Amino acid sequence: MNNDTYSLASSSWDQKEVDAMQRVISSGLFSMGKEVKSFEEQFAGYFGKKYAIMANSGSSANLLMIASLFFRQESPLKKGDEVIVPTVSWSTSYLPLQQYGLKVKFVDIDIHTLNFDLDALESAVTDQTKVILAVNLLGNPNDFGRISKIIDDKDIILLEDNCESMGAEFGDKMAGSIGLMGTFSSFFSHHISTMEGGMVVTDDEELYQIMLSLRAHGWTRNLPVNNLVTGSKSENSFEESYKFVLPGYNLRPLELSGAIGQEQLKKLPEIVKYRRLNAGKFINIVNKYPWLIPQQEIGKSSWFGFSLIVRPDSGVSREMLIQVLENHGIEYRPIVAGNFVKNPVIKYFDYLVHGELTNANLIDSNGLFIGNHHFDLSKELTLLKSALDEVK
Repeated sequence: MNNDTYSLASSSWDQKEVDAMQRVISSGLFSMGKEVKSFEEQFAGYFGKKYAIMANSGSSANLLMIASLFFRQESPLKKGDEVIVPTVSWSTSYLPLQQYGLKVKFVDIDIHTLNFDLDALESAVTDQTKVILAVNLLGNPNDFGRISKIIDDKDIILLEDNCESMGAEFGDKMAGSIGLMGTFSSFFSHHISTMEGGMVVTDDEELYQIMLSLRAHGWTRNLPVNNLVTGSKSENSFEESYKFVLPGYNLRPLELSGAIGQEQLKKLPEIVKYRRLNAGKFINIVNKYPWLIPQQEIGKSSWFGFSLIVRPDSGVSREMLIQVLENHGIEYRPIVAGNFVKNPVIKYFDYLVHGELTNANLIDSNGLFIGNHHFDLSKELTLLKSALDEVK
């Protein structure tokens, strides 16, 4: 990284990832195989789950997670079922819900945590609610203690989109491992990088096996002989080669990604350690500027990035902030999709809005985020301080 700039993301690869790729190249086997399987087993163990299934992206992981619930034997989801979501997230948190015909109920977020406004969530839950999709935004886990109380006596499925929050913790559990299923992303800018890649974790064997079929064309080839999708299958591989039982996709990852992922997972504790150290320095700086609202940590965040929300009526505008960031070579982005309901794609959704979206609108108009990295950002954060000092 150029010491005179502050980039949004950076590579955490070194010779270990190069050697892992070379191992695959030397094997001549690039399609999903033993490297992906090893990564899945290691990933499941790291997050304390029985099963992990790798996909070609975090977006595909979300698609697999939602799709699998439509094909389980007991109480499958059906078109028109209600799913509660936070209004601020990435597009592919929501798009599988639309693609499967679910009714999406948007709930406001908390301006400080950027996750669910928990009072709004509680009032949004009705007898019609089948699923709550909790999105752990920018590294920050939701308050799953409060969410558990909200759904304690109700037949509601809790899912986690943890694509931005690998390594975060709530209580004694890792974020992404708390719901029935949780998704992760290993895109370039995320905590670990296989360049493109995603993962779903669960303890539910049936859902895992459904996803094995859905991930690869809906065929039976990747299922065990005795399974919870077809009951059993022939041990004759020819008979099972092209037998299709579910309306699936091709979401398979490459062996290169599986091999790289194994090396990246070893680095995750150190990556998260530095991101948390950087976060402490960032908060100390930003707290000196009362016109800014930084993200408030829940549990132990893994600090994907650093959000900056300009307080309304502070005399400062987001445009003023953007100008000084650009002048100092500091990269920035919107806080994911802002208020997602404002996006034109919403016309294709079956949706409703619960209450007011005051905070989602504020983030949409006044918010942005800057990068965090896996190494000491003292110089970059000094640059940030210099920029903020110039906001007038």
